[in-house]
Formats: sequence, structure tokens, C-alpha cells
Amino acid sequence: MSVLVYTESENGKFKKTAFEVASYAKAVADQLGTTVTAVAVNADDVSELGKYGVDKVLKVSNADLKTFNAKSYASVLKQAAENESSKVVVVSSSADSKYLAPLLAVNLDAGYTSNVVEVPSSTSPFTVKRTAFTNKAFNITTIDTNVKIVGVSNNSYGLVENSASATAEDFAPSVPTSGVTVESVDKVTDKVTIADAEIVVSAGRGLKGPENWGMIEELAEVLGAATACSKPVSDLGWRPHSEHVGQTGKPVAANLYIAIGISGAIQHLAGINASKVKVVINTDPEAPFFKAADYGVVGDAFEVVPALIEKLKAFKAANA
Repeated sequence: MSVLVYTESENGKFKKTAFEVASYAKAVADQLGTTVTAVAVNADDVSELGKYGVDKVLKVSNADLKTFNAKSYASVLKQAAENESSKVVVVSSSADSKYLAPLLAVNLDAGYTSNVVEVPSSTSPFTVKRTAFTNKAFNITTIDTNVKIVGVSNNSYGLVENSASATAEDFAPSVPTSGVTVESVDKVTDKVTIADAEIVVSAGRGLKGPENWGMIEELAEVLGAATACSKPVSDLGWRPHSEHVGQTGKPVAANLYIAIGISGAIQHLAGINASKVKVVINTDPEAPFFKAADYGVVGDAFEVVPALIEKLKAFKAANA
């Protein structure tokens, strides 16, 4: 009857979301008076999961699962849930998990709710709070199926240490044949990814051209942040489409989102509303983004950003 949690990894290393969903699963397990079992696919060191309350890790090592495939991964999790008699399965709100969760729900005849931001307010009935209407509102949802799948919104619960002695055991589920063949995967390396970033520095057409992105990258480096951009910027080819955030791009749920030279179209705001603190730097005091911002700076980015970088560097040096 363990709470089952899918802990995502890449190149053998756990993603930050893996520790967040493990923390959430531990809180749910405490409510239910049970333990936490994690499924780790092709991960190297699974002992890290014990730090966040995982009691047991099912280690899946299979070359056929090297590249993510929603159908195959959903099948693995179904077999793991049945092996552990799990009635609650916790996944993240990553793109991969959002692909596999509906398939897993069908496989387990389970109810699935995404974008959950808090631990259940009640376990009988099983009731959770989730975001709705592109993060403009909250919705209280009750899952009344026997098996329940919870998709935790990124950066909503956080990392909570609950040290446990995680035991590991090999798990060899059958992997269905897939009709999908992955020819190649192109990824940005040596950078903080938007999905894992706690801080995101984003810029728009106010930067006037791709040649001015150096200061955005420098600010992101000082803050340990990911870089992002608005849709027009990626459409113009100034920045890669992988950095496009917004309703039609990647959703962002960072702890700090800094928007530079972005007016704040409704589609952009819809994709970043889940961020906890939003800072806007813009020359136009009437820019729509200021209405959604927690902090706003009316000024020229080419003056404000270099000054901000200088102050941050001085602060880091003084506190080194």
C-alpha cells in the first residue's frame, strides 16, 4: 500500500523535480500512515532519494527505456503500482509526466488531476487544491477512484528533507514494443534548464536584437538562473524556441521570474503566472506586465540590467 512516486532522471542523474515529488509523496504517505516507494529508471545513485523520505526504490535498468516514451513508461509504472499495491501515484508536472499520466490513468483505471499545489486537505474523500484557468484561479478537486494519480505543479511544494534509509531493489518490468522511433535528441548543455530553474531571466523585443543578449546571459549566470524569451523573440530567430515561455511555449513556475523588455501579452502572462515573485523591467510604465508584477522597474534595460549585474556581483563578492 505504499505511495508510489515516479522520480525523473536524465543521463543517470535525478532532476530537481524528482526530489520535489518525493517530498510531496512523503507528506501524503504520512497522512495515510504508509511508506513511499520510488520508481527510478536508469538512474545511477538512488540513495539520494532517501534524503527526501523515500523508503524503497524500484531500480529499473533497461536500454529500451533510455529515451523517454510515454507508452513504455506508463506500462512500467502500472506494473510497479500493481507490484506495490499502490493506491496513490505521484508524478511531476513536467512535459514527460503530463504525457504519461493520462496513459497510466487508463492502465490503472485511475483518476488523475494535474497542477496540484498542496498536499491533500483530506484523504477521505481524497481532496486536493490545483491551479486552473492557466493559473488564474484555484480549483478544489476530489478524486473518488480506487487508484489516484496526482501531478504536482513544479516549485509548488518545494524540497523537504525527511531522511530515511532507502532500500533499493531491482525491478524488471516487461516493456511493450513501441511504434515510435527516436532518430535524435537535441539538447542545450551546460545551462540551467527552464523546467528545473528556480530563477528565470526572460527578455523580449525590448532588447532590440540578438546581439544584446549577452547582458541577459550574464545576469542569469550571476543568479544561477535559466534564460528565456517571449514568443516574438523566438519567432524572429533571436533565441531558440526551447527558451520560449508562455501559454504557447513552456510554462514557468519559478520562485523568481525576471521579465526584461517584455510588454506582458496575455498569452505570456498565462504561462508564467505560477511563478511566485515576478519582477518587470520596462521603459513603458503602462506595459500590462506591471499589473501582474510583484516588483517593477521603469527604466532602460540597457542601463538597469548592467547596474543590477554590478550590484549582484559586489554582493556575492562581499558574502563569499
